[in-house]
Amino acid sequence: MIVVTGAAGFIGSCLINKLNEENFNFIVAVDDFSHPEKAANLADKRIQERVDREELFDWLEANYQEIEFIFHIGARTDTTEFNYEIFAHLNVEYSKKIWQKCIDYQIPLVYASSAATYGLGELGYDDNESVIPQLRPLNPYGESKNEFDIWALEQERKPFFWAGLKFFNVYGPNEYHKGRMASVIFHAYNQICQTGGMKLFRSHHPDFKDGEQMRDFVYVKDVVEVCLFLMHHRRNSGIYNLGSGKARTFLDLANATFAAMDRDSNIDFIDTPTDIRDKYQYFTQANMAKLRSIGYEKPFHSLEDGITDYVQNYLHDKRYL
Repeated sequence: MIVVTGAAGFIGSCLINKLNEENFNFIVAVDDFSHPEKAANLADKRIQERVDREELFDWLEANYQEIEFIFHIGARTDTTEFNYEIFAHLNVEYSKKIWQKCIDYQIPLVYASSAATYGLGELGYDDNESVIPQLRPLNPYGESKNEFDIWALEQERKPFFWAGLKFFNVYGPNEYHKGRMASVIFHAYNQICQTGGMKLFRSHHPDFKDGEQMRDFVYVKDVVEVCLFLMHHRRNSGIYNLGSGKARTFLDLANATFAAMDRDSNIDFIDTPTDIRDKYQYFTQANMAKLRSIGYEKPFHSLEDGITDYVQNYLHDKRYL
C-alpha cells in the first residue's frame, strides 16, 4: 500500500492519478475529508481506504506491515495566514510524527517542502543543505516548512530513504478548490473569461518593469513524475528543488494564457496590495542540478506547453486529472 497525505488536495490528488496510471491501486488516502469542495479531486480514483488526518497514526500502528511508501503532501499552505501555531501543528509537529513512524516501521518517505523557504532569495535558490539554516522565509508558512527541513537534517536517526521537495509555483488541474491560493494561471483564465482582460501587479522594484517580475512556474504533471521517480529510486536521500528550472515573467504567463484561449492579449496593471508589497518575490528560479545529478532525466513542460494543456484540456470544461 502507498499512503498519500493531503490526498484530496491539489498535488496529492494529481499524484494519486499518476499512481493509478502506473497501476498502483492500493492507495491509502489521508486528509480532512470534511471539505466537500475537494471531493471531486478524488472522484474516479482507485483508492483502497480513506483515513482521517487525525487518525493516521493509530491506523499506521495497525497496518504498517503492508505499507510500501509514504508521500506526505498534506500541509497548511495559506501564505496569508499569520498565526504560526496553526502551521506548527500541521506542518511541523505532524510531519515529525510521520518521520518517526517511517523510522520505526522502515518506510521510505517523500515529503512536501516549499520554495517559500527561500524568502526573497538573498542566498539564491540552490538546494544546498548547508545553507538551509540561514534561509529567511517571508511568512509563517515558509517558516514552518524551513523549520521542518532544518529539523530533518539535524536528526541522527532518519528513514532509510527520505526526500524533501521544495515545490516552486505549481499549477495545473485539481486546484479549483484553492480560492485565493490557486495559481496565477487559474486566476488569469477566470479573469479573462469574466472580463476579457487580465490585471497584473505593477512592479515596485527599480530593477523590474511592470509585468516582468519572474517566477519559476512548474506544471503539476512534472511534479508527480518526480515523485514517482523518487519512489522507485530510493537512494540519495536529501532535500531537492522541484521547479521547472527556468524563471518566466508574468507577462509571458498572461500572453500564454490568452493564446491558449485563442484571444488577443489585453493586459492592465494595478498596484501590488500594500499588505504583501514588502514581502513580494520578484524573482525565483530553481537550480535543478541536484535532482538531475541523481539520474532524473525527463524534460519539464515549457510554460507555454503547460498552460496550453491546462487551459484547453482541463479549465475549459472544468475537468479533473
